[in-house]
Amino acid sequence: MSGATSDYTIAPDGSFTAPLELFYPYKRTVGPTLSRFLTGLRDQRVEGTRGKDGRVHVPPAEFDPVTGEPMTEWAEVGSQGSVVSWSWQPSPVDGNVLQHPFAWALIRLDGADTALLHGVDAGRSDAMTTGMRVRARWAEERTGSITDIACFEPVTSTAVVARGGS
Repeated sequence: MSGATSDYTIAPDGSFTAPLELFYPYKRTVGPTLSRFLTGLRDQRVEGTRGKDGRVHVPPAEFDPVTGEPMTEWAEVGSQGSVVSWSWQPSPVDGNVLQHPFAWALIRLDGADTALLHGVDAGRSDAMTTGMRVRARWAEERTGSITDIACFEPVTSTAVVARGGS
């Protein structure tokens, strides 16, 4: 027997569907490590933490993933980097970084050894490639949040365009 209520539906084949409502009804503090990182973004500066092995982690890690020790050394990195991996988002949903098609990408910023997940506004999926250079597009109004980087965008160079165009 199939039936429906306002919360869920049971189909004739017995499958069950229910609405997904993802929300966090609480507030949390970010602590000193992420607070410093987010304050840096507000000021258009990207910083990471350096582990015992010398690797720079962006976003910053509070504890060294190899030794488990607190990571207290900071390193400023660039706001440009290379796409390590990506996936196209053809139909953005409410809350996505962009409200038109874009790529989610892991981006290794210049000077960092780990990748940051963020949106890339490339215009079309065939404009995205692994290894492509991107730069941060800073939000006009910054508040100390990851969205202070509105998104990343492809880096274009006149030298590359001239070589490829003739």
